[in-house]
Amino acid sequence: MSLLHLLTLSPFLIAALIPLLGKAVPRLHKGWFVAALSAALFTILLGYSADIRGGSPVIESFDWIPTLGISFTVYLDGLSLLFALLITGMGALVAVYSVAYMNPEEEDLTRFYILLLIFMGAMLGLVLSDNLLTLYGFWELTSVSSFLLIGYNHAKHRSRYGALKSLLITMTGGVGLLSGFILLYVMSGTYRIRELFEAGAPLVSEPLFLPAMLLILLGAFTKSAQYPFHIWLPDAMEAPTPVSAYLHSATMVKAGLYLVARLSPIFAGTSEWFWFVSLGGLVTLLYGSVGAVKQTDLKGILAYSTISQLGLIMCLLGLSSLAGVFDGEERLLYAAAGTAAVFHLLNHAAFKGALFMVAGIVDHEAGTRDIRKLGGLVQVMPVTFTISAFGALSMAGLPPFGGFLSKEMFLEAVIEPLHAGIFRLETWALLFPVIAWIASVFTFIYSALLVVRTFLGRRQEALSEAKIHEAPPLMLIPPALLAVLALALGLFPGLVAYSLIRPAAEAILPIVQASGERMPSDIKLWHGFTPALWMTVGIVATGTVLALTARRWIGLYSLFPPRLSINRLYDASLRFFERITVRVTSLYMNGSSRSYVKYILGFMLLVLGFILFNSTGITFRVGAYAQIAPYEWFILLGLTASALSVPFAKSRPVAIILTGAAGYLMTLMFVFLRAPDLALTQMVVESISVTLYLLCFYHLPKLRTERQAAKFRLPNFLVAVAVGVLVTLISLAVLGTNPFDPVSDYYVRESYESAGGKNIVNVILVDFRGFDTMLEIMVLGVASLGIYNMIKLRRKATDVGSRHVTHEGEEADDEAARLRKAQYGHDGPDAQPEDMPQSRTEGGEPDAER
Repeated sequence: MSLLHLLTLSPFLIAALIPLLGKAVPRLHKGWFVAALSAALFTILLGYSADIRGGSPVIESFDWIPTLGISFTVYLDGLSLLFALLITGMGALVAVYSVAYMNPEEEDLTRFYILLLIFMGAMLGLVLSDNLLTLYGFWELTSVSSFLLIGYNHAKHRSRYGALKSLLITMTGGVGLLSGFILLYVMSGTYRIRELFEAGAPLVSEPLFLPAMLLILLGAFTKSAQYPFHIWLPDAMEAPTPVSAYLHSATMVKAGLYLVARLSPIFAGTSEWFWFVSLGGLVTLLYGSVGAVKQTDLKGILAYSTISQLGLIMCLLGLSSLAGVFDGEERLLYAAAGTAAVFHLLNHAAFKGALFMVAGIVDHEAGTRDIRKLGGLVQVMPVTFTISAFGALSMAGLPPFGGFLSKEMFLEAVIEPLHAGIFRLETWALLFPVIAWIASVFTFIYSALLVVRTFLGRRQEALSEAKIHEAPPLMLIPPALLAVLALALGLFPGLVAYSLIRPAAEAILPIVQASGERMPSDIKLWHGFTPALWMTVGIVATGTVLALTARRWIGLYSLFPPRLSINRLYDASLRFFERITVRVTSLYMNGSSRSYVKYILGFMLLVLGFILFNSTGITFRVGAYAQIAPYEWFILLGLTASALSVPFAKSRPVAIILTGAAGYLMTLMFVFLRAPDLALTQMVVESISVTLYLLCFYHLPKLRTERQAAKFRLPNFLVAVAVGVLVTLISLAVLGTNPFDPVSDYYVRESYESAGGKNIVNVILVDFRGFDTMLEIMVLGVASLGIYNMIKLRRKATDVGSRHVTHEGEEADDEAARLRKAQYGHDGPDAQPEDMPQSRTEGGEPDAER
C-alpha cells in the first residue's frame, strides 16, 4: 500500500482512535486532532504540486477484488489534487473553528468528529479513485455520513427532516450513477477511468452511450443540488455551522461538479452533454440567485447562493465541452470556460466558507440568524463585519476580489456561444448572456442585503439590550484566513493560476493538451474595456437600485402559489407513497404468524419447484441407502414423539423441555454416527438454549389457552404436503445428482495443507468460513447492543417516572410516557392504540396465544 493510499484511509483510522485519544488527553479538545490530521494531509498533498504542474500525474494501485476486476487505484492529477487540497485545507480550518464553536459540555464531540472524519475520508477516496466502483462506494459513503451530520441534532424535527430529504434525493441519484457506471462497463469492458478515456470516440456510437450519460448526470445533479434536485440543500442547513461550512460550501456539493469534470473527456463534444450540463447549470444559477433574495435566515441566504454558484460552475463545465468541437483559437476560447470553472470553484470555497462561519458567529453571539431581527452589529463586531464584507464583495463579483475575476471569465464564456454555429446555438445562444446577467444582478442584491441588514443600520431593541461582543479569536481566525484568501486570489491570481488551476483545467479537457496547446491561464485583474466589464457595470448599477428599493418589490415573491413549489411536491409524494405502501402491506400483514409462514413456504415452493423441474441432468436416487440400525429407530421415534408433542404442551416449560429433548436425541445420534465434535457442539448449544429459554419465559405472563374446535383448512394442508414432498424430492435429487466433484474432497485435502489443522470441522468453521463466522458474531453483537439500549431506555423511563409525583400523590409519568413512545411508537409495549392493527387469524378472530 502506497503513501497515497495511507493518506486516503488515514481519516478513517483517526476516526476509530478519536474516543481513545479523547480519553488519553481529556483536557484537549477533540477538534485539535482533526485539525492536525487535516493540516498534515494538506501539507503532504501540496508537496505533489510540483510534479503535477510538470505534467507527471501520480498513480498507485493494488487489487481489491481481482476476480471482479476491482482495484483501489489512486490517481493524483491536477483535478484530483485541487479537490484534495480543498477537502483537507477546509477541513483544517473548519476543525479549528469548531473548537470554539462546539461546546464540549453540551455536544457529543466524539460522535461529531468521528462523522466529520468519515466524511473527509469518503471525499478524499472519491476524488482520488480511478476505479468507477471504488468511486461509487466512496460516493455513497459521503451521502450516509452527510445524512448523519445533517441530523446531528436529532432531537429537532427539522434536523431529521433535512437529513432524510438529503439522503433520499442523493441516494436516488446514486442508484442512477451506479447504473450509468455499469452501462459504461458493458460498453467498454473496464471500470478504470483512464482506460475509458483511451476508449474515446467509439463509445459515442454505442446505443447505451446516451442512457449512461443521463444516469450519470442524474447522480451528479442530485449531489450538486442542481435544479430541480436542489430542495435538499436549504433544509440541510439545520446542521451545525461547521458542517455547513465544510459540506455545503467546499466539499460535498462539489462532488457532483467533480464527477462532471472528471468524466468530461468521455462525454464532451456531444450535443446532449453540452445542453444538459450548460442549460441545467444556467437554470440552477438563475433559480438559486432569485430564491436567495427572499430568504430571511442567514444560512438560508447562503444555501440558495450556494445553489446559484454551483449552477454557475456547472454551466461553465458545459460550455467548456465545446472545446472538443472546435480547433485553433476557438478551441482555446471555449477551453477558457474550463479554466473559469476551476478558478470559481476555488473562489467559491474561499468566500462561501468565510460567510458560513460568519453566520455561525452571528448566531453564536446574537442568538439569531434572522436578518429581520439583526442590524447595527458593526459597532460591536467590527472584525466579523470586515470578514463578511470581504466574502460578500467576492461573491457579488466586485474588484479587487477573486470572485470578480472568475465572474468576468464566466461572462466572457457565456458571450462566446453567440459566435458558434453548432448545436443550433445561433437560435438559443442569446439565452446564455441574458440569463447570466439577470442572475448576476440578483447575486449582487442578496450579497448586499446579507451585509447591510446584518451589520449596518440601527440595532434592534432586543439586540441593544443583549451583551453582544466580538467572537473569540479562535472563531475568527479561520474565516479571516478565507477572507484574506478571497482578496489574494483577486490581487495575485498568478499564485494559483499555473500551479493549481491550469493542471486541473487540463485534466478536464485533455484534448487541448493533446493538440500541443496549453490551457489559457493568464488571469489578470484588469483585462480592458470588454463586453464582460460593461455587463458588470450594468449589474452593479441595476443591483444597487434594486437593493435600495428591495422592500417595495420583495412582495412580488408572494404572488407565486406555495402549493406549486417543488418542496410541496416532495412532501406530497412522500405521503402518497407512504399511503400506498401501508395499503399494500396491510393486504398480507394481518398479524397472523401462520399466514407469514405460509407466504414464506409458498414462495419457497415456487422458486425451488421451478428450479427442480426445469433443470436438466437431475436424477432422483431411490435405493442404495445405509441400513438403519435398531437403536437408530428408537432415536428417530423419540425425535418424532418429542417434536409432535410440542404443539400439545399446556405450559411453556413443558414445551421448552420437549424441544430440548429433541435436541439431546440429535446429540445422541451424532455420537452413534461417530461425530463427537458435532455432538459436543449440539449439546452445548442445546443446554444454553434450554436454560436461557427457561429463564426468559419465567418472566412472561402466564400462558392463556382457549379451547377451539379443530378446523380443517385446505390451503394449509396443501402447503404442508407440498413442502414435505418438495423437500423429499430435493433430498433425493441431491443424493442422485453429482455434476461436480464433491466439495468434501477439497476440505479433506486442504484442511491440513492450507490451514494447518487436522480437525476438518474446526478448520471449516474457523478458516474456510471465517468471514461468515465473523458476520454471525457481528449480528449477535448488534443484537446485544440493541437489547442493552432498550433496557437502558426502559430503566431511564422508570427512573424519570418515579421522580415526578403530582400534588395529589399520583405519579406523573409524562416524561416516562414520552420515552416509551420513542421506544415503542406508542405508550408502551402492552398498549394497543386505536390505529394499531389487531392481530387476527384467517377467520378474522384474534389469534389465540399458544
